[in-house]
Amino acid sequence: MVSRTLALALFSASISHAAETVLGVYMFHRHGDRTAKQTPPANLTDLGYTEVYHSGQYYRSRYVASDASLKISGLNSDIVLQSQIAVSAPSDTVLQNSAQGFLQGLYPAVGAQLGNETLANGSSVQAPLNGYQLIPIALTPSGGGSEDSSWLQSASGCYNSITSSNNYFTSADYQSLFKSTSGFYDSLTPVINRTFNASQINYKNAYTIFDLINVAEIHNSSIHAFDNILTNDTLFQIRTLADHHEFNLAYNVSEPARAIAGATVAAQAVQYLNNTITANNNFSGPRLGIQFGAYNSFQSFFGLANLTAASEDFYGVPDYASVMIWELFTNTTLPSSGLPPQDDLYVRFLFNNGTSATTTVPQVYPLFGGNAVDLKWTDFVTGMNKFAVGTTQQWCQTCGNITGTCAQFASTPSSSSSSSHSSGNSNGISTAVGGVIGAMVTLAVILGAEALLLLLFGLRVRKKIELP
Repeated sequence: MVSRTLALALFSASISHAAETVLGVYMFHRHGDRTAKQTPPANLTDLGYTEVYHSGQYYRSRYVASDASLKISGLNSDIVLQSQIAVSAPSDTVLQNSAQGFLQGLYPAVGAQLGNETLANGSSVQAPLNGYQLIPIALTPSGGGSEDSSWLQSASGCYNSITSSNNYFTSADYQSLFKSTSGFYDSLTPVINRTFNASQINYKNAYTIFDLINVAEIHNSSIHAFDNILTNDTLFQIRTLADHHEFNLAYNVSEPARAIAGATVAAQAVQYLNNTITANNNFSGPRLGIQFGAYNSFQSFFGLANLTAASEDFYGVPDYASVMIWELFTNTTLPSSGLPPQDDLYVRFLFNNGTSATTTVPQVYPLFGGNAVDLKWTDFVTGMNKFAVGTTQQWCQTCGNITGTCAQFASTPSSSSSSSHSSGNSNGISTAVGGVIGAMVTLAVILGAEALLLLLFGLRVRKKIELP
């Protein structure tokens, strides 16, 4: 439950929007509804397509349209200007198709009036598909095929992260839950024994068991034959156990490498917003960054940014089509050119859990375990730098990888920031001069580090597990 102090802060933030100017936005978006991971290949469903399309429509009304409620300053409203937007996703059909569906809602077809041009000979050409707008989706180099894999962590390619996640399976928490829930999972056998054998029906497969049942609850009416087994309490228990399982695979306070996916997302958000600042005199500069990725990136960022202090909901896996958002804004009048001084630049973090973007709005949450929801740019950078991993060398040293791209760093002594990373202290991007991250940040290896075991649905979990 959100505290009274936080509720007042959220209220204050909501009434101040009228005086704000949004300068740039970075978003991390989960895919829409899909088929079950345990019955590959996973595909985006019509429902999932609809979810991400509606999400795109909502964020158009929030940031893009000429009458948007929080119009991003200088962003083209109708015809997309490619240099103002950056979209990426792993090489994965569910995630790429989700990104494409989202963009159709964000920048819809412009119609015959705008979707045409006159040639030198006086003839005119109308764009196909009623002016359908083509927006490139960059492929991130890792995370490919993640939605077809039940063990997603391997998609990160980060050795230490995979090892750290595996450590959960030898922990006291895991061993205790594995034993205490054995009877509970055995009771599900009639429901899932056509997909899982007896040795797989246990807490180790908490997520894929939930995922299979959840997909059936949405798409397969025959699941109601098991209503006597799948009561509301049982369904909640399946989900809660899966949430707990996945959070522990995604984050551990004493093992920073486990949360590499969230650490790289943090670096990307800072880098993109910094590029918005440094290119402020260029109308065609970056304004809106969007990345589609897997849920473990959400969960590991939730842990790293201590969002669990704001709400216990952050211990769970986000629903399909959930979005994390970082808004860069100012409360001062924009000068005739450029941006206001950095002391007048702020960032807030928002999260929208699930598919109801057309009926609910993203909620503001304080980062880093504090109460402030509007952070000065320099404070935001400082907080993110404590865990962000934003260069190839940092990624290689954090992950312990020594081959391929990382070979050049294998014999390089760790820098102070990289050394402190392994000890759990301040790490990630080096301190920005004047609050600015240099444009030299390299994410070639890690832009798509969104992985961590299995995939889920739902952000409703309690710190304390209710066991049968």
